[in-house]
Amino acid sequence: MRGPHNIWRLIQTGATFARTGALGEVLHAMDAPPLVRTTARVVSWSFAFLGRRGDPALPPITRAITALGPAYIKFGQILSTRPDVVGEDLALQLTYLQDKLPPFPRDVARRTVEYELGIKVDEVFSEFSEPIAAASIAQVHRATIAATGEDVAVKVLRPKIERAFRTDLDAFHFSAAVLEFLLPSSRRLRPTDVIAHFESVVMGELDLRLESASASEFGENTKGDAGFVVPEVKWNLTSKRVMTLGWGEGIPANEVERIRAAGHDMQALGNRVLYLFLSHALRDGLFHGDMHQGNLKIAANGDIIALDFGIMGRIDEYTRRVYAEILYGFINRDYKRVAEVHFEAGYVPADQDVDEFARALRAVGEPIFGMDATRISMGRLLHYLFEVTEWFGMQTRTELIHLQRTMVVVEGVARSLHPQINIWEVAHPIVEDYITNSIGPRAVAGDLAKTARILARFGPRLPQLVEAALIRQSQEPSKSPRHRPLRALAYTSLGGGLALAGVWLMSLL
Repeated sequence: MRGPHNIWRLIQTGATFARTGALGEVLHAMDAPPLVRTTARVVSWSFAFLGRRGDPALPPITRAITALGPAYIKFGQILSTRPDVVGEDLALQLTYLQDKLPPFPRDVARRTVEYELGIKVDEVFSEFSEPIAAASIAQVHRATIAATGEDVAVKVLRPKIERAFRTDLDAFHFSAAVLEFLLPSSRRLRPTDVIAHFESVVMGELDLRLESASASEFGENTKGDAGFVVPEVKWNLTSKRVMTLGWGEGIPANEVERIRAAGHDMQALGNRVLYLFLSHALRDGLFHGDMHQGNLKIAANGDIIALDFGIMGRIDEYTRRVYAEILYGFINRDYKRVAEVHFEAGYVPADQDVDEFARALRAVGEPIFGMDATRISMGRLLHYLFEVTEWFGMQTRTELIHLQRTMVVVEGVARSLHPQINIWEVAHPIVEDYITNSIGPRAVAGDLAKTARILARFGPRLPQLVEAALIRQSQEPSKSPRHRPLRALAYTSLGGGLALAGVWLMSLL
């Protein structure tokens, strides 16, 4: 329940941030008003002795969040993708948040597997290891399927993790409501919406069938991508609390010296990481939303193996086209076209001046293009772009913010493997190919075909749809009855227009 009983949890949270020294950094990063900073410090320090000490070896913010437990760790990770909410500095710090907790006993994991799958572990698996990785929500065991000898990764949720998350989620919802009530200026950051988004993500991660579905879809989308591997989901050994994937053997991407010593082409690897990410985002609209070094391995043959599909990013087809045109415009330094795309998409209010917007975009792009090619950052470009669009009244678009944040992480991985990477050389062919296939004549023909199929399917129902709309309109109370004939005429015209358009498109096909 989201009532006042959550006050104790909030006091403990504030006390932990005060005791670990994280409170001042958070208030500074979020540019809190002086009165808020002073009040928060006085109240929190009064209760600092109630806070958790955490690991002194960690930086303050990481130390505080880790000390508070799994829900706070996951919340911090998701907030790292929302610099529009927490600010760039804090988002960057949260990016490095450690998702490591002490493992729970192997026997507990075995019992969970047996209960969830209705099997005997010793009959199905010839080997079932101690935990090899333990995170905030689950831990992973390496196992061998007895019947086939295949090695697999078995992911098991922590005991009672759902209840723990539900308790903290209630406290988060309560704190967001209190924050909006006491500090109206915070409403522009939409705290309640942020918590709702977090809840939707976490609830998905607490059902491993959904993560398995994401892994399966991602694997199907990328099966033709040379040098990229998504481990296969073993659906017969997967349930709500257990997920089994094929084993990905390789060197973790953060062990750069080991990768180099193994004789891999570092330049090719760095380029491929970035190329693949952009391909997935633009071509498929489904990309790995947490593609840091810990979730990538390099196989002996040089393949990149992706792991952990709990956070995935999605972009609808229309947004992908807009995003591609924006990138393509920047690559070609056509700032007027970039500005026009923003207006056409409705991202920037129509009452703004398109030429002034183009001028502001030029101020973003030219300094970056003046850099040495190896220093150009697409993540930095997108950050500057969102900053300018905010000046011109563009509303926050969560999916693009997530894409931008992931882009920063992926660039970091790519540069760790190949420090001299030229972002534009890698991006140009991907964006150009997408533009050709999705915005050129072939795309127009494809859109017309889709429209014709939809109209053909609904064509027989158009008269009933129009009639139902007219009846509904006649029954609606209206303060301006004189508008009813006009709206009825509009509905009739729409129905007739759709019918005629359907006939015309079908004749073309």
